[in-house]
Amino acid sequence: MARKRLQPLEDKQNERDHRNLRIDKVGVRGLRFPIRVRDKAREFQDTVATLGMYVDLPKEFKGTHMSRFLEVLHEHGNAVHVENIPQILHSMQRRLAAHTAHLEIEFPFFLAKKAPASRKVGLMDYEARFDAAAHGSELDFLLEVRVGVTTLCPCSKAISRRGAHNQRGLVTVQLRFRETVWIEEVIAMVEASASSELYSLLKRNDEKTVTERAYGNPVFVEDLVREVALRLNAHPQVTWYKVEAENFESIHNHNAYACIEKG
Repeated sequence: MARKRLQPLEDKQNERDHRNLRIDKVGVRGLRFPIRVRDKAREFQDTVATLGMYVDLPKEFKGTHMSRFLEVLHEHGNAVHVENIPQILHSMQRRLAAHTAHLEIEFPFFLAKKAPASRKVGLMDYEARFDAAAHGSELDFLLEVRVGVTTLCPCSKAISRRGAHNQRGLVTVQLRFRETVWIEEVIAMVEASASSELYSLLKRNDEKTVTERAYGNPVFVEDLVREVALRLNAHPQVTWYKVEAENFESIHNHNAYACIEKG
């Protein structure tokens, strides 16, 4: 019996598109993958990242090949390392015949923190993100760190006979740099600029310490971004930054926001 010849599968992505519109970014996102990041205290830590991988698409092509993004990722091992990000970007350019390639990596970063009075240790998580891109042979790398803090309102303290309203705030720092800037450094700069830092584990004597510390160091959202910016200005490796702060107000039905960008 003659063996039936298989027909070649149709490749729709390689068909020509006639709408004359290039696409800036096309690819995959929401991909979970292990990552190993630098840790100042322990050299590195292993965590799990959510990835986005994109390339540009010339106007003449109908679509990109989504499976090739995953092939590139798995060809570089079973975990993303900061050191192999340039290789991943250049592989995406080659495999997908693209001029630009983008890699977004968002992950939790963990620090062991001692409570201020009891010295009990709790694990704090922070959100960090790498945005890396290759434009031809040129590389761009941006670090983002999001840090939760406590802020106490200077106005409320000044006009109230008893107490002052305070709230949790979120500071987002994006930066570019010449040499390595540790994630822990960014966290420390933000926490030093707030009324108080946050902790995962607090006993009663710790709560007393944190509350009184915040009361003695009131800051507006404007103060918060300015203090972080001053510390970034003094860092010799930082070439560009954007600092955003948002206070989730405890007595208003809105949030307070401020932003400084430099570079």
